[in-house]
Order: sequence, then structure tokens, then C-alpha cells
Amino acid sequence: METNNTANNTATPTKVSMPKRLIALLTFLVIISVSGLLAKQGVLFSILTLFMVLAIIGRQKAALIMLRVYTSLQLAIVSILPVVLYDPENLAASGPSNFAIGSFKAQVPDWIIFSILIVLAIVQVWIAFNRKVSLYFNREVNLNIMR
Repeated sequence: METNNTANNTATPTKVSMPKRLIALLTFLVIISVSGLLAKQGVLFSILTLFMVLAIIGRQKAALIMLRVYTSLQLAIVSILPVVLYDPENLAASGPSNFAIGSFKAQVPDWIIFSILIVLAIVQVWIAFNRKVSLYFNREVNLNIMR
């Protein structure tokens, strides 16, 4: 009798709600994409990111793969950025970067900016490869995103 009950329990699909960390990541991606669209910089990249967010909300298996590739590539690019931008001849002339956001003005060294970007990318990769996030997606659905 016990085996029939467990078989019946596994036969019914369990509804998994979206993890909070995935909600936070999607909110971050939407904010970044909308700001890119408003600034008219990286418009195609922003539109593709918004489509990926819609696929993630739809629990598509392809969206999980896209999210993992997206965050992994982002981490790789951000991690190599300090090496690519390193110019030993220009170290003395280049001081800290100046930021002006509204009335807030600050001078921030480049290593702090790169550190923040790398930490943000690591957190995104951690969320994308997290077990709770992968359980949210439909594994039975094939890679056809038009379904």
C-alpha cells in the first residue's frame, strides 16, 4: 500500500514557486535592460536580455541554459576586463574615475569598480547554477521555446 501512495504522489506535478534569489536576479536584469534602452546603449543586448527574462518566467528549459551561458560569459568578460584595460604607460596620468549621479559626485579607484563588477557577476553565476533555481524550470519541456 505504501508504494502506491508514493507512486501517486510522484505522479501529480508539484508546483514550484519562483525562488526569491531568481526574482532578485530577474529584477536586476530588467532594471539594467530598461536603463540600457532608455540610454540607447546596447539596445539589442537589452532586448535579448528582456526576452531571456520572459523565457525564464515561462519556466522554459532553454531559458535555464541561456541564463547559465549568459551569466558565465558575463563573469568571463568582466574578469578579463582589468587585464585588457591595463596600460602601464598611462597609470600616472589616469587617476580615479569620476562619477556624477545627480548631485552625488565621487572619485572611485578603478580596482574598486572592477571588484564590484566581478562580485556582481559571481553572485549572478551562483544564482544561475543554484539547485533551487534549477528545480523551478520544467525539465520535461523540450528546447522548443515557441511551445
